[in-house]
Amino acid sequence: MQQNGKIGVTTENIFPIIKKFLYSDHEIFLRELVSNAVDATQKLKTYASSGEFKGEPGDLSVNIKIDKDKGTLTVSDNGIGMMSEEIDKYINQIAFSSANEFLDKYKKDANSIIGHFGLGFYSSFMVSGKVEIVTKSYKEEAGAVKWSCDGSPEYTIEEVEKDGRGTDIILYIDDDNKNFLEQGEIDRLLKKYCRFLPVPIIFGKKTEWKDGKSVETEEDNVINDANPLWTRKPADLKDEDYKKFYRELYPFSDEPMFWIHLNVDYPFKLTGILYFPQIKSNVDMNRNKIQLYSNQVFVTDSVEGIVPEFLTLMHGVLDSPDIPLNVSRSYLQSDRNVKKISNHITKKVADRLEEIFKNSRAQFEEKWDSLKLFVEYGMLTDEKFYDRAHKFCLLKNTDGRTFTFEEYKTLISANQTDKEGNLVYLYANNKDEQYSCISTAKDKGYDVILFDGQLDVHMAGQLEQKFEKSRFVRVDSDTVNNLVQKEDGKEVNLTDKQKEELKEAFISLLPQIDKAEFIVDYKALDEKAAPVQITQNEFMRRMKDMSAMQTGMGFYGEMPDSYNLVLNVEHPLIKKIMSDIDGKDKEAVAAYAAGSANIRQLIDLSLLSNGMLKGEALNNFVKRNMENI
Repeated sequence: MQQNGKIGVTTENIFPIIKKFLYSDHEIFLRELVSNAVDATQKLKTYASSGEFKGEPGDLSVNIKIDKDKGTLTVSDNGIGMMSEEIDKYINQIAFSSANEFLDKYKKDANSIIGHFGLGFYSSFMVSGKVEIVTKSYKEEAGAVKWSCDGSPEYTIEEVEKDGRGTDIILYIDDDNKNFLEQGEIDRLLKKYCRFLPVPIIFGKKTEWKDGKSVETEEDNVINDANPLWTRKPADLKDEDYKKFYRELYPFSDEPMFWIHLNVDYPFKLTGILYFPQIKSNVDMNRNKIQLYSNQVFVTDSVEGIVPEFLTLMHGVLDSPDIPLNVSRSYLQSDRNVKKISNHITKKVADRLEEIFKNSRAQFEEKWDSLKLFVEYGMLTDEKFYDRAHKFCLLKNTDGRTFTFEEYKTLISANQTDKEGNLVYLYANNKDEQYSCISTAKDKGYDVILFDGQLDVHMAGQLEQKFEKSRFVRVDSDTVNNLVQKEDGKEVNLTDKQKEELKEAFISLLPQIDKAEFIVDYKALDEKAAPVQITQNEFMRRMKDMSAMQTGMGFYGEMPDSYNLVLNVEHPLIKKIMSDIDGKDKEAVAAYAAGSANIRQLIDLSLLSNGMLKGEALNNFVKRNMENI
């Protein structure tokens, strides 16, 4: 006997749909249908363990089949099935989920039940013109029934024949979604969303290469690992198990440095494995490698905004039934459990790094170049992480030695405190290009940090705020005597006319360097100090470096690089030039400079020591020196 009716959609049960579920991709339908099939299977296991089901469970796998000729995609399970009144209750009443009712009854022993809102099944209409359910309950007196609907509120239910319990969901794929009848597409979606579901998911047969072509075998093609690594006890696993799993997740990546196996039961449930990847540069390329699961069902790999920003650099898997099975990021971001989980992970990551630092410092230091970006990113973006990480964050100097913040402060306090009582941290961002300045600073007894990472310039700013009475100064930002100024500098006794003459003599011979401008500065340094030096203002240079990574600072990025051409007025060569041009007008000074081998050589040497002598100017410098040999 055929029953006709209308699907019940009321204000009360449509509201949670709008609030809880907003699907962003049509492909989600397959995840939902397979998840429902897994639920039905898990429920049967629970009934069997409680004695409510006394039959033989038999094959509990979920099967997915495509029939291109009929235009159908079928998801089949051997779970508990449904009777006609259950279809009326759980299918015809949208958002009335059997999972909620089941969990209330079996909350103590129910295994992973995925569905929560009863909406998943209806995602099938996003890709189908018609959907059929052929189902038979596990109950002995039950007969099979078939439910059919074309996407309108109209449906039919009729009695049919079916061998064995369970449910077949048959989708008649519409013309706009024929790609879901392609084997490759379904294989891709199953591996994306169902790769770690807790029951076997079968899609066709395995193939092998035979006689120059791919042929099907008799073996079922099981696409999932029903017992993934994060569901197992850490005590039962070896390092190689973790590394192998990482290779499966990220086939072309370098071996991870460390990992954390998460297993939390209270106040929320959370399992997973997070890996510290080897990252030496480029934050953006390494984000969003964490896969988020809910009861082994894939939710998303776009975790930015869901977990703290710096954690998006980690790789691995997080799984929690307390994470809603929903692809709406805005909903996830506002979910309380997600926030609790996020805070817990931050703490566990800090604990793990501190543990490694305390117990295996040599190993920690060896891997610091790869850990550095991750730790700095965390300290810059998460205040709670900074409070923990400042104990194990390291500073590496240009000699390759590493120090904690406290250790380095002790190292430099005696010699790098200026006249105002500020501790001056000298740093270089390129050991080769700034070699001359580094060497000069070390000759004076100073130590120089190597800040050559993507986030180091931002760290300098943060540490200046965190450290009491401290400044970070790049080693080429001033003359060596002024880097750590311990007393007032000697006064420059030049008239404005003498300054203008010196400026004209040197500026007239400076080569044109794209996006660079020079300001002549005069200092009374020791006569043994270099006659001409090039420095770059710390503030402007730092702002330009930060603008390369930080939005809203484009103004600084467009400004030309500003350099100081520092003339040591106490040096004999500078004094000789001053004497030669004294009293000359602008044209005469320029003519003198053009014929002066000394001025040209001094300019070229200062540019060369800063890596700024290039192109034609470098070629002329080489020729000139070859001729003088």
